[in-house]
Amino acid sequence: MKTTPLYNLAATRSGDKGDISNVGIIAFNAQIYEHLKRVVTPELVKRFMKELVQGNVTVYPMDNISSLQVVMERALGGGATKTLQFDQTGKSRAALLQNLPIPIPDGSGWEKLARPF
Repeated sequence: MKTTPLYNLAATRSGDKGDISNVGIIAFNAQIYEHLKRVVTPELVKRFMKELVQGNVTVYPMDNISSLQVVMERALGGGATKTLQFDQTGKSRAALLQNLPIPIPDGSGWEKLARPF
């Protein structure tokens, strides 16, 4: 099965609360969203983020807006006021996750999608 970077399939947006980093993944269409729900797993995200995420990863589907909410615990070195990390609030996490390799169905053509904006 081929893979394509997440940026070909979705937009992302980061947020934070204390030592928790969250990334919203907004699929470009409903078909892609259904696929992302199946393949964007906590294990995939944790393996990709490596040592940046020390705690659990949870992926929440948000069907009403064709999006996933990825919540990464113990991901900010204690939080914005406690860490010496360069990116204390995890704003770069969305950009980093854009490179997550997503397995795509053969013949889908998704590896060639252009961003719709």
